[in-house]
Amino acid sequence: MPELPNIRWGIIATGLISSWFVEDIVRTDRPEPQATHTIQAIGSSSLQKGKDFVAKHIPQTSPAIYGSYEEVYNDPNVDVIYIGTPHAFHKKNCLDAISAGKHVLCEKAFTLTAKETREVFETAQAKGVYVMEAMWTRHFPLIKAMQKVLHEEKVIGEVRRAFCDFAIFQDIASKGPESRLKNPALGAGSLLDIGIYSLTLTILGLEPALGEKKGAAETPAVRAIQSLSDGVDVSTAVLLLYKDGRQGIATSHSDLKTGDDFCRVEGSEGTLIVHGPAASVPSSFTVVKRGGGEKTYEFERPGRGFYWEADAVAVDIQQGRTESPVMPWSETIRFMEIMDEVRRQGGARFPQDER
Repeated sequence: MPELPNIRWGIIATGLISSWFVEDIVRTDRPEPQATHTIQAIGSSSLQKGKDFVAKHIPQTSPAIYGSYEEVYNDPNVDVIYIGTPHAFHKKNCLDAISAGKHVLCEKAFTLTAKETREVFETAQAKGVYVMEAMWTRHFPLIKAMQKVLHEEKVIGEVRRAFCDFAIFQDIASKGPESRLKNPALGAGSLLDIGIYSLTLTILGLEPALGEKKGAAETPAVRAIQSLSDGVDVSTAVLLLYKDGRQGIATSHSDLKTGDDFCRVEGSEGTLIVHGPAASVPSSFTVVKRGGGEKTYEFERPGRGFYWEADAVAVDIQQGRTESPVMPWSETIRFMEIMDEVRRQGGARFPQDER
């Protein structure tokens, strides 16, 4: 058996999403790993926070722990920087890591605006480093199987429309004005936080996998409405209109909770329903044929499933790529442009929109 590629990670920020990521990529019970992962360095706003993070989430490891992000960027033993900060800091974090010559995996939403996203990718291209948006759900075997069933096998015939909702009760009213969930300068709002998953599953239901498309991916026409509180979208509803008549509806809400069946794709010969705790972590899907009969597809997922995107990064870098074929730069830009347009129509604004 060929030796699996190994990646040495530098982790930026010690919040919830970073804890999920590091716990997952060091698991030893996951199916068919494509790479191995070393937590090489942790960067936090304070040395003590970094030590507490390691002790709580990855006590079996012995990374270098730094009280600044810059020390992680400059650590010669780090291959890739994982960025788990709030959206508003992603641009700066990416540019700083790229400047140090590091590869980057940056959490979604990649930045606040498409303009910021283009700046990061232009800098990465000039530096010759690998960068990918960490839309982890795209790397799930379930998503790949769903797209094969829909667009290659055409089990439900011609796909005509898709719906997806992601709602989670975040108790935003109780948060202080500087919370990332309440402060527009930090990218607050349901759209960038969770609505991006609704958009992703809706579009993946309507479109074949990127490698199967002929030519550039179509950017559908957008119609959107948002409900705002103090300038922050509590809810967003997006209608996507394709030239051939396909329609998508993607919604998000920060004051409700979606049920277990959060996505459905409708075709000329049946329906596909996606199940799970949330649109970010689908666990199964069921195909219901128009003439009767149904089949449920189940998928094993120890932990949360962040290791699939981490493996993809390792394999891409080993093969000399600077972009992911699953989440290329053009796709990140397309989604950022769609979300910019949603906010333009819906009314949610960030201070960074004027820059």
